[in-house]
Amino acid sequence: MALFLLLGVSLDGVLAQDYHCMSSQFKRPGDYILGGLFPFTLRTSGLDRNLPDFYGCDRLYAAGLIWALGMKFAVEEINNSTTLLPGIELGYDIYDTCREPVMALQPSLLFVTKAGTSSIGVTCNYTDYQTRVMAIIGPHNSELSMVTAKLFGFFLIPQVSYGGTIDKLNNEELYPSFLRSVPSDKAQLQAMIALLRAFSWNWIAAVGSDGAYGRDGLSLLSSMVASKNICIAYEGLIPEDVSSAELQEKLEKTIRSINDTQVNVIILFSNDQPVRALFKVSFELGLSKKVWLATEAWLMSDVVTNLKHIQSVGTVIGFIIKGGQVPEFQNYIRNLWERTQQESFCRASQEQAKKMGSDILGPQCPKCNYITLHNVSAMLGHRQTFAVYTAVYSVAYALHNLLRCTEKLCPKAEVKPWQVSEARGFQVGRKRNDPPQKCMGRNPGHITIGSFDTKLHINQSLVQFHTENQKAPLSECLTICQPGQIRRMKGYHFCCYDCIDCERGTFCSSPDNSTCTPCPKEQWSPKRSTRCYDRGEKYLFWSEPPVIVLLALLLFTLTLICLLAVLFLKNLHSPVVQAAGGGLCPLALLSLGLMCTSIFLYIGKPNKTVCRMQQPFYALCLNCCFSTISVKALQIMLVNDFADSRRNVIHTLIQRRPWAIVAACFAVESLLCFNYLHGTRQAFVLKNYVILPTQMLIQCKIPSWINFALIHGHNGLWALVSFLCTFMVQSSPKKYNIARAITFAMLAYFISLVFFIPTYASVHQEHQPTVQIAAMLLCTLGLLASYYLPKCYILCLKPEWNTVDYFQDYTRESRQETDSRG
Repeated sequence: MALFLLLGVSLDGVLAQDYHCMSSQFKRPGDYILGGLFPFTLRTSGLDRNLPDFYGCDRLYAAGLIWALGMKFAVEEINNSTTLLPGIELGYDIYDTCREPVMALQPSLLFVTKAGTSSIGVTCNYTDYQTRVMAIIGPHNSELSMVTAKLFGFFLIPQVSYGGTIDKLNNEELYPSFLRSVPSDKAQLQAMIALLRAFSWNWIAAVGSDGAYGRDGLSLLSSMVASKNICIAYEGLIPEDVSSAELQEKLEKTIRSINDTQVNVIILFSNDQPVRALFKVSFELGLSKKVWLATEAWLMSDVVTNLKHIQSVGTVIGFIIKGGQVPEFQNYIRNLWERTQQESFCRASQEQAKKMGSDILGPQCPKCNYITLHNVSAMLGHRQTFAVYTAVYSVAYALHNLLRCTEKLCPKAEVKPWQVSEARGFQVGRKRNDPPQKCMGRNPGHITIGSFDTKLHINQSLVQFHTENQKAPLSECLTICQPGQIRRMKGYHFCCYDCIDCERGTFCSSPDNSTCTPCPKEQWSPKRSTRCYDRGEKYLFWSEPPVIVLLALLLFTLTLICLLAVLFLKNLHSPVVQAAGGGLCPLALLSLGLMCTSIFLYIGKPNKTVCRMQQPFYALCLNCCFSTISVKALQIMLVNDFADSRRNVIHTLIQRRPWAIVAACFAVESLLCFNYLHGTRQAFVLKNYVILPTQMLIQCKIPSWINFALIHGHNGLWALVSFLCTFMVQSSPKKYNIARAITFAMLAYFISLVFFIPTYASVHQEHQPTVQIAAMLLCTLGLLASYYLPKCYILCLKPEWNTVDYFQDYTRESRQETDSRG
């Protein structure tokens, strides 16, 4: 028995048939009007719409005609009843949907027009709004039902679908007035899941058509199997429109994906035409035989069963609703066909249609006038006709309760659609149990193998599978993970799982493990590892290229310092050396040399002693150099800015006791360094296991940034004092400007800081010691180049400048001027 039988009537066939007035049978006036949405035709043109016109729907769909006549029969049977709605005449207004949402909206808009008009009233409150129809029967599938249900739900017009099974339509907030006379997809899926468990199938594929029906079905299936230990190995969508240009490509991709999963059971949630296209492609690609679990939408459809080589798909099992037969319906159709050939009956039918405004959308199903009874005889027992019949009766019983009818009389009253929606009959219908279903197997014929009514009852011996022994094939997941991979269950079920590589820093010693074990911090592991490895040590090695370059630069700097020291000692009492600081100059050069040698503390494996010495050693050496230069800067300031001031202890200390100032500065710096070493209990050596993937970075840590800032800030303060004391000092062009040399020396120091601070903060931690060494050498070379090398130039190349007049002692000069005035 076919679910959807497509009957195409060609022009030649039309011309050969006798005329009937069947197209006038879909309108009837009455006290209360029911709207009907049925697929009389199929689309044959209008695939690419550029204008807001309508599709060409020229191919007759015989099943839809029979369903519409089922509604007509139910209404006339109710009108002839003496117990249901006695004295009430129901009318109907039935239109074609062409199985297309756009076409279904046109009559739907007509149904919500104001009664007696063809226009929709716009108002703030629709409580007293009387629509053209009291209730709607249809449409026949889920996609159209979702389109129309929101429109009818706005007006709360009850809509009873005889084929909309999608579970989303159960949402009363989105579709408050939607009901149906068929079970939802959830009931069908419950039966399928019971079937899967009966045959121990837990590794399946799921394919749906790319529309509301298929998408919602797959979504519902995924949520339902989550607690049933059933895994979906592949889930895909196939085009619902078989005229799509991408149809072949997408179907081939789906077939190959199913092959890759090696499943033996496939749930196919689709309408009949996409299924037919999928099977044709599977024949071309040579898909092995499978067990196909069919939904009612295609299980019994001749569109699929009449396909050539259908036996090669394997075994098809599905569920159909145990629908009843509509009593006397077949006799009614035969009598109707005879009457539609009578002129008097046709004239009366046309008069009734005119009363309903048949000219608004034109005659419905004009091709029905040329179809013969023989063309539709196979459809008369269609089980979906019973769903239409039940839908009409559900509306009638709701109206019967709303009007408080008795067995003999039913008072006529004005009834709004929303009142019918709340009637008792519908409320009971919302909570009804889904009807039982029959389990059908097909290979190649249709065989009833069981039933489902909350529980599955199946006779497995009746199932003749496609296997050689005709036994149920296995469909289980048997994935074997490789070393270094773990099992991650799909959907949190034990039946199947993905193999996941262990990430870096983790390992998996057994493929049966479900989690990767982290390595201890002293060890590491690559991706997809079965064990951990000891970390190597990373610090600044002597053999690294940057270190070699810096050591070469260090050697050059130390050589330069030694040469300068020898030269200054040799010419210690010369005017140029005395002007630079005299006996303090060798001390400053010695401190610079020691500061350069401190870079050896940054190379090699750090330890506690080395890390404790790094910052204090550097700071003390730099302080010793800066203090000698600062004394000279203070002397210059006194000579230039305070030459006429009264002598005091400060004058004497700066001019006569410069060593005391140097010693005091060194003592303060020593105290700050002592506080740096003992002012915190934090460790000086840090072992970092995070920065590098395979190595342990050993580096010296700054235990207290406050103390760090103090020891280096003290040196920076003296540099700033020297700079402020000298940067505005002027001297005669005929004399050497020692102040300018100090200014540039301090600028060199500040430039090295500008280089060091942002670079140190931005580079990777493993490169920070290299940056610090480079900054120390840059600072040393800057001081040498700006302060000491110019004196060396005079000593070696310009000895004629090395005179007392060119390097006049400002203190002595000031004293002599005072004596002469006296």
